[in-house]
Formats: sequence, C-alpha cells, structure tokens
Amino acid sequence: MINEYIQQLSRSIQLLNKKKIEKLIYEIVKIKKKRGRIFFLGIGGSAANASHAVNDFRKICNIECYCPTDNVSEITARINDEGFEKIFSQYLINSKLSKRDALFIFSVGGGNKKLKISLGLIEAINLAKKIGSRVFSIIARKDGYAYKNSDVTILINVDEEKYITPISESLQAVIWHALVSDHRLKKNKTKW
Repeated sequence: MINEYIQQLSRSIQLLNKKKIEKLIYEIVKIKKKRGRIFFLGIGGSAANASHAVNDFRKICNIECYCPTDNVSEITARINDEGFEKIFSQYLINSKLSKRDALFIFSVGGGNKKLKISLGLIEAINLAKKIGSRVFSIIARKDGYAYKNSDVTILINVDEEKYITPISESLQAVIWHALVSDHRLKKNKTKW
C-alpha cells in the first residue's frame, strides 16, 4: 500500500504542468508589484495548508496574505449566522477585496454547485470575479468550479481515485513551497 501511494504521488508530480507554475509565479509577482494581497482559501485539510502558505508567503516573500479560516471565531460565527456558503465572502467584503488582490484556492474538488460541495469557495470565486480580483487554484478535479473559473489553475492529476485527497493536499504543499523558493518571489532566507 505504501509503495502504491508513493508511486501514485511520484506520477502526479511528473504530470505537473510546469508552465502553469511559471505563469502563477508571474501573476503573483504582478500582485506584489501592485501592493495587492493574497487571500488563501481552503476547507478541511486544505484550510490547514492555506494557513501554512500564508506564513510562508508573508515571511519568505514579504507578500501581504491572509487565511480567513485562521480566525475560528469569525468563521464559525458566520457559518452559524449566515450559512456555510457565506464562510468566506463576507470576510472578503469586510477586508475590502479589490482588483489588486487575489484569491488562492486550495481544494481537492474546487466546489460543485449541483452537488452542493464547497459552496463557500464558489461564492468567494464569484465575488472575486465581480470585483476583478485574480483567482488562482491548486485542485485535482477538472469538473470543479475552481478549475473552470480560475485565472490560473494548477491541476493535480491523480490516477487512482482513492488517492485524490491525500495526493492533492500533499502537492498543494509541494507547489506553494516551490513558489516561495523561486528567486522571483523569495526575498528572505529561511533559517534552515
């Protein structure tokens, strides 16, 4: 089982579209030059990845970034009072999301209206599009909302459906670490 997982992970790494990663670096450099901010959005394990990515982009790249799920009190109050589909949108409105800013979506599926999955991500993407903010995503499904509505999407190809969540969440970390390690974004040395 472990060998199979590692083989699948290795294959997914080989299938990454390096040109899309280059394009994402270019887009993030533009956001930084405009003094824009990046809002990292994720649910579940992807929320944890979003929180970690904020640390790295702020500390290593000097880019102003936020992760709404880091504020547990606000997020849970919004879910309770406004519903799960509003988990991110009002946070972004209160943060004065603008066309200089970007959303960076970490998600396995990217949301699905019909199946009512990750509706909060869908509403956030729609808000960003309405305002003119850029939308970036790292996801593992072509049929998801984020794939169809992002300006730059890094698709994680996974052959075995049973590995889609662990491999996509693992590669979210690999990709954002590649981004913050790139000389065009990295401004500060890491301690180790």
